[in-house]
Amino acid sequence: MKLFAPTIFLGAFLLFQVQPLMAKFILPWFGGGPGVWTACMLFFQVFLLAGYVYAHLVSRFGSRRVQAVAHMALLLAALMFLPIMPGARWKPAADTQPTVHILLLLLVCLGLPYFLLASTGPLLQAWFSRVHPGAVPYRLYALSNLASLLALVSYPFVFEPHLTRRQQAGLWSWGFGLFVLLCCGCACQLWRARAQDEPSLRKALGPLPAQPEGPPPTPALRAWWFSLPACGSVLLLATTNKLCLDVAAVPFLWMLPLSLYLATFVIAFDRPAWYQRNAFTWLLVPLLAALCYTLSQGSQVSLWRQILVYGGTLFVGCLVCHGELCRLKPAPRFLTSFYMIIAAGGAAGGILVGIVSPLVFHSYAELNWGVWLLAALVFGIHFREQTTIPWVDRRRRLWPALLSGVSVLSAALFFQSSRAARDNVCMTRNFYGVLRVVEGAVGTPFHAYKLNHGGITHGLQLASPSTAMVATTYYNEPSGVGVVLKNFTPQSHRHVGVVGLGAGTLATYGRPGDTFTFYEINPEVRRLAETYFNFLKLSAARIEVVPGDARLSLERQPEQHFDVLVLDAFSSDAIPVHLLTQEAFETYFRHLNADGVMAVHISNHHLDLLPVVVGVAKRFQLMLISVAWDEKPRPWWFSSSNWVILSRNQPFLLSQPVMSHATIMASHYAKDAILWTDDYASLFRIIKH
Repeated sequence: MKLFAPTIFLGAFLLFQVQPLMAKFILPWFGGGPGVWTACMLFFQVFLLAGYVYAHLVSRFGSRRVQAVAHMALLLAALMFLPIMPGARWKPAADTQPTVHILLLLLVCLGLPYFLLASTGPLLQAWFSRVHPGAVPYRLYALSNLASLLALVSYPFVFEPHLTRRQQAGLWSWGFGLFVLLCCGCACQLWRARAQDEPSLRKALGPLPAQPEGPPPTPALRAWWFSLPACGSVLLLATTNKLCLDVAAVPFLWMLPLSLYLATFVIAFDRPAWYQRNAFTWLLVPLLAALCYTLSQGSQVSLWRQILVYGGTLFVGCLVCHGELCRLKPAPRFLTSFYMIIAAGGAAGGILVGIVSPLVFHSYAELNWGVWLLAALVFGIHFREQTTIPWVDRRRRLWPALLSGVSVLSAALFFQSSRAARDNVCMTRNFYGVLRVVEGAVGTPFHAYKLNHGGITHGLQLASPSTAMVATTYYNEPSGVGVVLKNFTPQSHRHVGVVGLGAGTLATYGRPGDTFTFYEINPEVRRLAETYFNFLKLSAARIEVVPGDARLSLERQPEQHFDVLVLDAFSSDAIPVHLLTQEAFETYFRHLNADGVMAVHISNHHLDLLPVVVGVAKRFQLMLISVAWDEKPRPWWFSSSNWVILSRNQPFLLSQPVMSHATIMASHYAKDAILWTDDYASLFRIIKH
C-alpha cells in the first residue's frame, strides 16, 4: 500500500500543474483577458466533477477486479493524448464564441488525461478503504490538496521562469507516464489485496482510528455539502476576475487565489481543530468592511492592498465554507458520494461565474453576490446548531449581533453593486469584460459621453457638433500619440494601424486620403463606438475595423505597410501581456514601413511598463522616446498619459516637434530593460511601489 500516497500526491500535482500550462498556451489566442482563465476553470471544475462521478460509480458498482482492469485500460488509452500541446489549428476565427471554443479545445487536447487525474483522489481513497475497512482516508484528501497547492505555488516561481511552454508540456507528459505506472501498480495491489492493515502506511499517515459506519446522509446534509463548496468556488473565481481585470491575466494572479482556496481545504481536512468557527466568523467583519472600501475605490487602491484585501477575504471566506464542510463529513463508506457532491458544488460555482453571470449581470457583481451567499450560509450554520447548542453565556449572546454585522456588510456590497449600474446610458458585459457608456454635464456646453471599460476610461466625446472632433482623454494633442499623428507626414495618404478601438478617438487625426485600420477583439466595443460616439463617422479618413484579436489578425494578413502603428489595447487597467512580447513585436514590425513609427500606450496605475518597451527597443535596435504628459491645469476632458515612441526614423524622432515633448530617452533606462516573450513574462519587476 506504499503506492497509494505517492500516486495520489503525483496525480494531484499533475492535475493542478496542467491548469496554468494549458491556459498559458491559449491565453494569447483569446485576447489575454480574465475570461480565458474563467473558461478554463469552468472546464477543470466540470471535469473534476466528471472524475468524481466516475470514481463514485465504479467504486460502488464494480468489484475490485473490475475496477482495476477498467481503470488500467483507461490509463493506457490516455497516453494517446500525449504530448498535451494545442496546435495552431485551434486558433480562433474572429466570429468564434470564445467560451465554447476554449471548452472544445480543452476537451480534445486534454480531456481523458485530465478526467483520470480528477478521479484519482476519491477513487484511490475508496480503494484504500476497501483494503482497510476500519481506516479513515480523509487525511489522504488533505495530502491531495497539499500536492495541488505545491503545484500551483511552484508553477510561477519554478517552472514558468525556467522552462518554455513546450518543455513544460514535455515534462508534464513524462510525469503523466510515471503516474500511469504508479496507478497501475495500485490497481494490481487492489486486485491481489485482502482486507488487512499495513503498518508502514499507517506510520506515514499517522494514526488512522477506526470509525463507525454511521447513518446515511440526509437530503439536508447533502444540500450543505453542495452549497458550501459552491460558495467557495464563486468567491474564488470572482476574486480572480477582479484581480486580473485591474492588473493582467497572468499565471501569478491565477495561482494566488487558487492557492489560497486549496490551502483552506488542506487546513480544514488535515487538522480540523485549526478551524475555529468563532474566530473566523468574527474576522469576516473587518475583512468585509475593507472589501466594501476597496471595491468603491477601484484601481485607485494600490495593487498590494488589493491583493491583501481580496486574498484575505477569499481565504477566510473559503476557510469558513470548507471548515464547516469538514465538520459535516460522513463515514468512509459515503466518501465517494461526499466528494462527488463537493465537486458538483464547485462546478456549479464555476458555471454561475463563467456562464450565468455574463448573461445575467452587466457588471462583475458575482463577488458581491458571493459574499452575500457566504453571509447567508453563516446565518444558516448557526441557526442549524442553535437547537443543539444553548445560547446561555455572554459570548454566545453576542452571536446575533455578529451575524447581523456580517449581513449588513454583505448587503452593503449588494447595494454597492446596484449603485454602480446607475447613471449609465448603456451597460453591457461579455467574455471580454464590462463596458459602460456614461452621460455627463447634460444641458451644459460640456455635455459629453464617456466609455468606461471596468474602472478605466476608454474614450470621451463632447456632444456639441463644434467640439465633437476634439481629441480627448489620453489621446489629446500634447500626448505621445497626438504628437506622432499631428507631425508624421511622409506622404499625403497615410496608413495608420490602431490596436484597440475604444470610442474611436484617434480617428480625429484622420486627414483626407488617410486610412485608419482599427483592430478590435470585443464586438461590443465596436457596437458602442458606432452607436453612442461618432468619431468614426465624422473622421476625414477612410475607416476600417478588423474584428478579432489584433495579433492573430496581423499574423494572418499580408504586409499592411503602416506608416504609424498605435498599440492601445488595455482591458480596464489590465495589460495585454501577449501583445507586449518579443514575438508580438516581430509581427508588428513586419507590417510597419522601414521609416514608420510605433506609439505604445503604457499608462497604468500599478505597473511600470517602460522597461518592457525599452527591452523591445534594445532587441530590435530601435530609437525610443517616452512622452509623459501631465500638465496642470488642464481641461477636464484631457487626461494625463504616458506613451513610448519607437522607430528607426531618427530624423522624425529628433525633430523639434517631437523632442519638445520627450521626457526620457532609451539610453537613460537601458540598464533596467526587460524583454518579455510568449514563454516568460513576469510582473514582479515592474510593479509600482
